[in-house]
Amino acid sequence: MNPSPRSAAPGVPTVSGSLAVEARGVCRRYGRRWALVDVSFDVPRGTTLMVAGRNGSGKSTLLRVLTTAIRADRGTARIEGHDIHHAKPAVRARIALLTHQSYLYEALTALENLQVVARFLSRDARPPALVPLLEEVGLAERARDPVATFSAGMRKRLSLARALLQGAPVVLLDEPYGELDPPGFRLVDRCLSLLRRRGTTVLLATHLLERGAALCDRGIVLEGGRLAWSGPARDLPREGGLEAAGLPEGGP
Repeated sequence: MNPSPRSAAPGVPTVSGSLAVEARGVCRRYGRRWALVDVSFDVPRGTTLMVAGRNGSGKSTLLRVLTTAIRADRGTARIEGHDIHHAKPAVRARIALLTHQSYLYEALTALENLQVVARFLSRDARPPALVPLLEEVGLAERARDPVATFSAGMRKRLSLARALLQGAPVVLLDEPYGELDPPGFRLVDRCLSLLRRRGTTVLLATHLLERGAALCDRGIVLEGGRLAWSGPARDLPREGGLEAAGLPEGGP
């Protein structure tokens, strides 16, 4: 397959000064398989965007390209005005990412993990400044326990606390509901509400269509690495392409 360039998706704002994320013709290939093909979209500052699609549609690859973790084979994107190819340090300084992998320090406690981030960001790293974050994610009682003793759901909670601590203008959440129980689902919902109140731009990659549509302003759908739909999240299609692709809806 040979992807061809295309302009931005119809109906999407194009005023650069108001945009947190601009993607133009993004393509990414793994061997001979194209994981992303000519993906273009814009995200205005302060918007919560749902990135929907079945497993293998390109959601995680798209987020990894935007964070500069992997390079686009064609096309480009800008985060808060900074090009992902030519301004990687500036891009990374403006993004907080939650992925399937926690990237936590196993031998350190929950509190110490947050302290590492706080010191790196020249923030207050004293316990009184960080324990409230652990309370927010339900881990205050485990603040001084090593992460090596944590379950997958607890690691996800700590990763959420770390993302909140970073205070980045753009937050990317890749399947944040994974490995969580119903109270954890509600925690993610609260964190999304908090980020919206802060004016943070959020990209939420999820297969939970109804939940994402209720929480997000806009949505895009990826099918086979291509942008199949873009519009207000409340208008996200529930029939045809999405259901035919076998995407589940709802959540606990």
